[in-house]
Amino acid sequence: MKDAPEERSATGALKQAARQAVDRRAEELIALSERLHADPETAWEEHRAAAAVPELLDRAGFDVTSSYLGLETAFLARFGSGPVRIALCAEYDALPGLGHACGHNLIAASAVGAALGLAAVADEAGLTVEVYGTPAEEGGGGKIEMLERGAFAGVDLAMMVHPAPVDVAEARPFAVSHSRISYTGKSAHAAAYPEAGVNAADAFTVAQVAIGLLRQQLPASARVHGVVTHAGDAPNAIPERTSGRWYVRAETLAELAELEPRVMRAFEAGALATGCELEIEPESKPYAEFRTDESALGHYRANALALGREFAPPGQAARMNRASTDMGNVSQVVPAIHPYIGIGSLPATNHQHEFAAYCVGGTAQRALLDGAIALAWTGVDRGARSEGAVA
Repeated sequence: MKDAPEERSATGALKQAARQAVDRRAEELIALSERLHADPETAWEEHRAAAAVPELLDRAGFDVTSSYLGLETAFLARFGSGPVRIALCAEYDALPGLGHACGHNLIAASAVGAALGLAAVADEAGLTVEVYGTPAEEGGGGKIEMLERGAFAGVDLAMMVHPAPVDVAEARPFAVSHSRISYTGKSAHAAAYPEAGVNAADAFTVAQVAIGLLRQQLPASARVHGVVTHAGDAPNAIPERTSGRWYVRAETLAELAELEPRVMRAFEAGALATGCELEIEPESKPYAEFRTDESALGHYRANALALGREFAPPGQAARMNRASTDMGNVSQVVPAIHPYIGIGSLPATNHQHEFAAYCVGGTAQRALLDGAIALAWTGVDRGARSEGAVA
């Protein structure tokens, strides 16, 4: 059923007011994004970002809780008292060695902008606006930690917008596990007494060969990849300790639970073949696949199109929507969307130095503001269609 003309008119007025609120803060939002971009902090170390991101919200009258739920680099900012609770997720961690090559500076600033837009109409739209500062998305599972401590309980819609080369509305991320792998052997002089050593570097070589052979028997959607972070200390000493970080991805948590033990047996093979001791330590609980709220995604798509955005057809440029995210775990608990907004970076794509360079400047600024407005408008749509909201 289509909305009555007076309902459309009321919603349109709220959207216009929300957009004006974002526009008034445009320079401050861009400055926030650029500040984060120039000062990247990695997972669980985002102390300056966790202080900077809620500053605008605090000045706009939000009630800000720092070190939220005992997590030093998380926060919660809240405004309004309406029956419909809209949550905006602000990510701000950067990649080791790559800085903001995934554009979390834009995610944070867009979330703040959307919250400011919604705060301007919260009373009329019947909303409570909540901004969750969510640390450690890049492998640390910050949102999972927050969920387990009670965050997001009772939220009516959780949203964020993620930069990508092109616009894609629907997130379809893989489930993923993150593991730290360590081998311990025994050192010895590599020339004089090699037989006295137990080579921990060889253990990784055996494991990676085993994983390479295993890939032939894995589902086409599976991904197994990692890095050796420490492979020894001196070329004339048998390496006695080595370590690495490995990810295993699958379509769903259920498929991941079947696949991951097969990969872990490859690491066990490395230990068995070399005589090393093996330690496997999860970096976080697994990230889940995404469960999209189709109604909210429909609103976001329409709102983005109204702003002049264009969604890319399926293809290589649009594949960022397959990247794993702990927002998937949030989506398993509350209604959620996770659209991608293009910054015109092609041929550069996420997790490249060139992409990081595109996360500031003209196209990034437009994406930031369009993303903030589209999320704010989607929040208005959810409020206007929920029981108890004021149309």
